[in-house]
Amino acid sequence: MAHQRNSGHDDDNDHDHGHGHGHGHGHGHGGGIRRLARSIAHVVTPHSHDSAGRTDTALETSSRGMRALAVSFAVLMVTAAVQAVIVVASGSVALLGDTLHNLADALTAVPLAIAFSVGRRAATRRFTYGYGRAEDLAGIVIVVVIAVSAALAGYEAVQRLLNPQDIRALGWVAAAAVAGFAGNEWVARYRIRVGREIGSAALVADGLHARTDGFTSLAVLLGAGGAALGFPIADPVVGLLITVAICFVLRDAAREIYHRLMDAVDPALVDAAEGILARVRGVRQVGSVRLRWIGHALHAEVEILVAHDMSVVDAHAVAVEAEHRLIHELPRLRAATVHTDPYGPDGADHHASLTGHRSE
Repeated sequence: MAHQRNSGHDDDNDHDHGHGHGHGHGHGHGGGIRRLARSIAHVVTPHSHDSAGRTDTALETSSRGMRALAVSFAVLMVTAAVQAVIVVASGSVALLGDTLHNLADALTAVPLAIAFSVGRRAATRRFTYGYGRAEDLAGIVIVVVIAVSAALAGYEAVQRLLNPQDIRALGWVAAAAVAGFAGNEWVARYRIRVGREIGSAALVADGLHARTDGFTSLAVLLGAGGAALGFPIADPVVGLLITVAICFVLRDAAREIYHRLMDAVDPALVDAAEGILARVRGVRQVGSVRLRWIGHALHAEVEILVAHDMSVVDAHAVAVEAEHRLIHELPRLRAATVHTDPYGPDGADHHASLTGHRSE
């Protein structure tokens, strides 16, 4: 028996997860006739965590992502504008490159904004899981942009080693570099925090990209300081060191997106799901637990074993309670499918007929 429920659960909501809680979804666990009526209602009607609630939460998390993109875009555009003014006054080629880099970083918000917008679409008969994977595609674009940034930074550093250039108005250049670093680091922290809160790997990757641009700005600052001390070669040398740092950030961002594309999850989430299921009344043993990210929402497929002599109605009630507990206690879980198997003293394999027809 498999039972599935989708929910608009959000980890920011505060729920009482005990058996006696009430939360407005028709799950109050009273006694007598009311308990019997609600048990029957569970069997003959869909669970009240309906698609409307699910859509509301999806819109809420996507809206947070869009807001993070809009705010960070504005901050980076202001930063680039300030730097551009100083580029005109100083004629610094290094600062010009950093300014263009910050502008490019601001524009990486575009594919993410498109992904968040597409992710709001409802599931269809072709895209039965919805469009949440659009975020992973945007993450690939961001990783490519980081790689291109590293290549350009390395190229510019090598060119300046071969053809050193003097920097004028060093004080203003240093101030612009500090502004660039501050703007990018603020945006990085903001994007990474919101991305982790809503479960968006792409937004986290974009935050890491902003951090690489902050490092580039620091390279301009250190290079200007070296030039002021009579070491013009300091600028390209620091540029090469920053290129190496960008490569490390690239590795982290690529790994984050790769894990999402391969349906990897934090093993602690699997442990938590198994613990939740084991505490459900009527569950004799927890079978397989599969979790996957679709956009910034978790989906689960789990197996539980119940008493072999339990009625279909009672087994269904256990499955409903298992889903209920999972959705309300596992962070960012929005949909769950629970399959029940009989657990008896004979130890029979009730899936023996499927051997060879499915991969384990």
